[in-house]
Amino acid sequence: MRGKSIMLQGTGSSVGKSMLCAALCRIFKEDGLRVAPFKSQNMALNSFATKEGLEMGRAQVVQAQAAGVEPSVEMNPILLKPTSDKKSQVICLGRPIGNMGAMEYHNYKPNLRRLVKDTYDSLESKYDAVVIEGAGSPAEINLKEGDLVNMWMAEAADAPVLLVGDIDRGGVFASLYGTVMLLEPEERARIKGMIVNKFRGDVRILEPGLRMIEEKVGIPVIGVVPWCDADIEDEDSVSERLTAVSGTGEITVAVVRLKHISNFTDFQALSLHPGVTLKYALRPSDLDGADVVILPGTKNTIDDLIDLRNRNMLAPIVRHARSGRLLLGVCGGYQMLGQVLRDPHGVESAAPEVAGLGLLDMAVTFEPEKRTVQATGTLTGAADWLDGLRGARIEGYEIHSGVNTFGENARFWMRLEGDNAAIDSACNAAGNVLGTYLHGLFDDGQLADALVKRARRLKGLPEEALTAEQAAVNMKAYREQQFDLLARTVRESLDMDAVYRILKGE
Repeated sequence: MRGKSIMLQGTGSSVGKSMLCAALCRIFKEDGLRVAPFKSQNMALNSFATKEGLEMGRAQVVQAQAAGVEPSVEMNPILLKPTSDKKSQVICLGRPIGNMGAMEYHNYKPNLRRLVKDTYDSLESKYDAVVIEGAGSPAEINLKEGDLVNMWMAEAADAPVLLVGDIDRGGVFASLYGTVMLLEPEERARIKGMIVNKFRGDVRILEPGLRMIEEKVGIPVIGVVPWCDADIEDEDSVSERLTAVSGTGEITVAVVRLKHISNFTDFQALSLHPGVTLKYALRPSDLDGADVVILPGTKNTIDDLIDLRNRNMLAPIVRHARSGRLLLGVCGGYQMLGQVLRDPHGVESAAPEVAGLGLLDMAVTFEPEKRTVQATGTLTGAADWLDGLRGARIEGYEIHSGVNTFGENARFWMRLEGDNAAIDSACNAAGNVLGTYLHGLFDDGQLADALVKRARRLKGLPEEALTAEQAAVNMKAYREQQFDLLARTVRESLDMDAVYRILKGE
């Protein structure tokens, strides 16, 4: 083996591969290596626009941040974004190539192997080490023929493999043993170590089982990683965040849970604000008592709008806005706030036109060309409660195919840099209904603090200046702290000498 990469595969989905890859990226960085993450194929609705205006999965963005390097689509050459229960948009090297059903994509995958191999080789040539993430399990025997992301990738990169099992789910020894036994002999030979992840309790109780599994499969266990409370962004909509309530602040923020919700990472900063209680609203009753309602991004705006209507969610959202309380739409949620949404090319939906919520004076038309750019917004003060932030700049990114056409009553509370005036962020005359295409809008804390202060005033609570302990976190600094915590936990739990020997091919 070439000694340039190490790969983490799992006994199944959600065993913690992404987190452990982020941890190894940070550990290798701390130890002086220039390291990059890689995942040949990712399926997720949480995505990111690179500096080049290309789209990639956020899991590899997070891992790149842990490694201290700029995210690049070379780290995630294929991204699948589900558009329905049966189809996904296929994005190759940051650009969509079309929507495909499961069988269509399965038959198409062999055409992508050269792209994946060439992309990986290019990435590897630029770094001291590459941490490769698999997907699901390498033992999905019905999918091995078209594999792009597990043992085929390990062979293409000539990478040793660490196999990760999740003990929190139960059955970790059976899952490790079963995974290894379902592999071909040459595939088993690539597994150089096993990791038991998410352990709670006294590891001494586990040790007899560790020795037994080592004897049965002939592969050493190189560590037991305890449950870690490091707050790292989740990969996609299986996240527990979507069912949890975060915080205990006096201001209740309800994020509407959409069927194809995307980029809900936008609200991590709000969930950490000491003045906020944040929850995800699935039913009309979940909106009761909300001080702020947020319509988030979605991969399928029209279908999700229809779904909200079928779930009787639209009327309480409109009532909330007309009562003068704060309503914010981000990306697809922003588009829902307009008068009408048109999809003449069938970009997102079979429905050519639907009525929006009618809260902003604009119409949205979906075009085949997707806009994926990093952007900076400048606050204009059009909403009077944001006067104190007039001229402030907020960095983020855009990913959308909709183009807005504004009416004469539209006002713009934030101007986004770019060559298309129709991308501006609109609000109503009262300034309580706002929309924007800018993802990451709360990350630096400015807008989060202003939102909380305004909500407090509308609720009749004192609008005193926020102390340092009461103010929003800066997500960039917060992420760095969490990466350090994760890396420290994993470094203390793994036999890092063994990890380095495996990395070097010894």
